[in-house]
Amino acid sequence: MSLIREPPPGVHVDGELAGQNLTQWIVHMEGAKGTLYEGEQFQLQFKFSSKYPFDSPEVTFIGGNIPIHPHVYSNGHICLSILTEDWSPALSVQSICLSIVSMLSSCKEKKRPPDNTFYVKTCNKNPKKQNGGIMTTVSNMEDHLKI
Repeated sequence: MSLIREPPPGVHVDGELAGQNLTQWIVHMEGAKGTLYEGEQFQLQFKFSSKYPFDSPEVTFIGGNIPIHPHVYSNGHICLSILTEDWSPALSVQSICLSIVSMLSSCKEKKRPPDNTFYVKTCNKNPKKQNGGIMTTVSNMEDHLKI
């Protein structure tokens, strides 16, 4: 488990706890220095299906501090393409964590997605089974319009 042996800066997983339950991990993440999230502590929950690594894990923010970010819904769902349609078995938990740290670090303004209220009221509990909120709609429009 490279995430346990070589975690990205500000990321750690309880190896003993992960060893007890291989299908669900809790990853602790710290906001990177020099970003809007500096000093903040977050928790990510990873759920692995029996089809992993051919199927992406279900990844959500949990706990009392869900980051306020344009790609993170208030229920912890994350709008990040590598967690759904752009998943590849070559990706790892470590690469997912790096992508999420990068996503948070590049944020210029703390705000929720524009459709947060509607999405949270109507979404599936499993973010991978959700047809998507405004982020998916915008992404699909970009694909069709070649923006």
